[in-house]
Amino acid sequence: MELHGIGPSSAARLLADTGDIRRFRDRDRFASWNGTAPLDASSGDQQRHRLSRAGNRKINRVLHIMAIVQLRNRTAGRLYYDGRKAGGKTSMEALRALKRRLSNVVYARMLADQRRREWAGPGGQSGTTTDSSATGFNPHTDPSDKPHPGPEIQVNPTPTPKS
Repeated sequence: MELHGIGPSSAARLLADTGDIRRFRDRDRFASWNGTAPLDASSGDQQRHRLSRAGNRKINRVLHIMAIVQLRNRTAGRLYYDGRKAGGKTSMEALRALKRRLSNVVYARMLADQRRREWAGPGGQSGTTTDSSATGFNPHTDPSDKPHPGPEIQVNPTPTPKS
């Protein structure tokens, strides 16, 4: 959620749909999966690319919203978009390039977060283990730590007849 344009629902969608980010070999595979990898649409001397309609459309929408939010504010994404337009790209081509760039940023961030979680250990802190530091894995019990027997209850199995 620290990335500009990602809110709680978008972050949840990214985490839920992506699962383990390490299943993607590199950022290009991630971009292909989310539909931001450009497809060649060249013909003759005309060199151009278009957006892919394949891939995970929900994640593509998250990246699209992220791009639109970044375009509305003075962000690195806005500067990148303006630079692409100044380089002769159309608005749609510049938006496609921005979405791909944001896909790379999201991939790098999710990969870094995954590595940080693995390094932290099971307790969320670095260097933690599942063993208890106070008692160890198999705690030693002294005689005073054992439960005391309760009071004896005497039960008469057969009632005595009254005379």
